[in-house]
Amino acid sequence: MNSEEEFYDAETGLESDDSCEVSFKDALVIDSHQGSDGSKTQENGVWERRKTLPAEMISRNNFSVWSILKKCIGMELSKIAMPVVFNEPLSFLQRISEYMEHTHLIHRACSLSDSIDRMQVVAAFAVSSVASQWERTGKPFNPLLGETYELTREEEDYRLVSEQVSHHPPVSAFHAQSLKQEFEFHGSIYPKLKFWGKSVEAEPKGTMTLELLKHKEAYTWTNPMCCVHNIILGKLWIEQYGTVEIVNHSTGDKCVLNFKPCGMFGKELHRVEGHIQDKSKKKRCVIYGKWTECMYSVDPKVYDANKKAEKKAGGDSKKSKQEFSTEGGDADEMPDIQETVTVIPGSALLWRIAPRPAHSAQMYNFTSFAMTLNELEPGMERLLASTDCRLRPDIRAMENGDLDTASREKERLEEKQRASRKERSKDEEEWSNRWFRLGTNPHTGAEDWLYTGGYFDRNYTDCPNIY
Repeated sequence: MNSEEEFYDAETGLESDDSCEVSFKDALVIDSHQGSDGSKTQENGVWERRKTLPAEMISRNNFSVWSILKKCIGMELSKIAMPVVFNEPLSFLQRISEYMEHTHLIHRACSLSDSIDRMQVVAAFAVSSVASQWERTGKPFNPLLGETYELTREEEDYRLVSEQVSHHPPVSAFHAQSLKQEFEFHGSIYPKLKFWGKSVEAEPKGTMTLELLKHKEAYTWTNPMCCVHNIILGKLWIEQYGTVEIVNHSTGDKCVLNFKPCGMFGKELHRVEGHIQDKSKKKRCVIYGKWTECMYSVDPKVYDANKKAEKKAGGDSKKSKQEFSTEGGDADEMPDIQETVTVIPGSALLWRIAPRPAHSAQMYNFTSFAMTLNELEPGMERLLASTDCRLRPDIRAMENGDLDTASREKERLEEKQRASRKERSKDEEEWSNRWFRLGTNPHTGAEDWLYTGGYFDRNYTDCPNIY
């Protein structure tokens, strides 16, 4: 393994692309059969996306990460080589597309007439977009410079394109848009990671921007911190924590969400609480729930009265709780997950997570949505850009359970990328991104990677040969 490989753990263009699109529906091969990966074409010609992977997760029992990370305590993990066995069979670009799993929330926000109601649903979407990380302890493959991924879901009215726009530092840019011109969702992500001896902490640097075009509104936020515990010893578990501020740049409304750390007794694990305030800073509603489960909204007065009643009744007895501590042990024991979210009377449900497949634990803890992301549908290969993640041989080999081939291909691709970089340096040639340019986010004024349009024209003749 070469020391120039970035180690990621999962975490994170304004003009509309009105170009002529070729739909994958036009390329479907109508043939009733079931593939080895669980996908099938039904008798009526409607493609049914797969519900499983071609092979189960490769065991990591005989591999130790300690020999790799023991010299990296307190350091940023920017150039640490990791064995492919610790990956999951998706690129980080595909992992980004999982933000779109709950796109129905964006559609719901578009349909609402009140800005505070819209903010509630946008907040639920922001929480839902990181929900797929629950128990996802494998790291995605590092995208190669120039690598792309596209995702079209006509039944959910959107399409997405992403590109790896920088290698040092690693930056991934994405842009999703409604096929009916109702919304645009875009951002760029630089996952900055540090190893702390027992855990890896990921700071997802980069801003998410959601534009509701009908309402002429733009919302921005940054995702919470993510920490994977017990990298060396014990059962891996994940928590997300930090303050997320969602700003409506059109109305001045703001939502402040607190992703709570586990805490001493473990009772705060996965919990999210916050509030929405209008431009005059008046608190309009309280939002609460768990990022692994569901989110609710309730009137602030009702919320405060409920908290007072809980205190009067004695609240939680600390004596009855098992203390959560990492002192004196070799592993950070994961606390028992507390009872499900207690619903305050008068609350409105904003979002509930979709249940995972029964076999998810044997499939890298993928959601049903994630299971489909590397699938090659009939006729798709002839339409894709040659840089699309689905065509990466190392990811394909790992998905098929072939660890040796995946490792060889991964090393070959990395060496090819290094050779290309040296060749450009010798010729004094600058790398040119194909679908995104570095510019300024018009809503925040910060530097951002903006989509230049044209991807769905399907003119890929000048795409780089990276595989």
